[in-house]
Amino acid sequence: MARRIEHHTTSPHSAEKVFGAMVDETHLRDRLAAIGGSDAELVTFSSVDGTTSYQLKQGVPAEHLPSVARSLLGGDLVVQRVENWAAGAGTVEVTINGVPGRLEGAFTVTDDGTGSRTALTGEVKVSIPLLGGKLEKVIAEQVAVMLDKESEFTSEWLANRG
Repeated sequence: MARRIEHHTTSPHSAEKVFGAMVDETHLRDRLAAIGGSDAELVTFSSVDGTTSYQLKQGVPAEHLPSVARSLLGGDLVVQRVENWAAGAGTVEVTINGVPGRLEGAFTVTDDGTGSRTALTGEVKVSIPLLGGKLEKVIAEQVAVMLDKESEFTSEWLANRG
């Protein structure tokens, strides 16, 4: 069974500026350096004809994970994200080391009157009998925390650039 995930963040900056940051290689590298966790890296990046695609690798130290996740992973949580962006919207696929499952979803970045709103709608599925539901919950929670931190970083990054 899969777990639905819906999460949104807000920014005082316009959707155009937030989207511009989401497809900016310098922003991605700065964000990973600041909050990407252990062994974070921008694995691939390409931007052609208004479409930007990239793969990110991020780490969550084992001590920040619930015991069920630590016991299954046997170490840190390593998140591989592939994102594809065009015209204020994107898709994301997330896989986790040692976990037979994934998160798939779609992002939208829209103006909301006082700034912008970035929304993720998707689904987390882990195919492990008895533990799958618990791990889906952990993954959904960790993704929400990561998105909140990334949104805060992006707002500060944009503010520092005028």
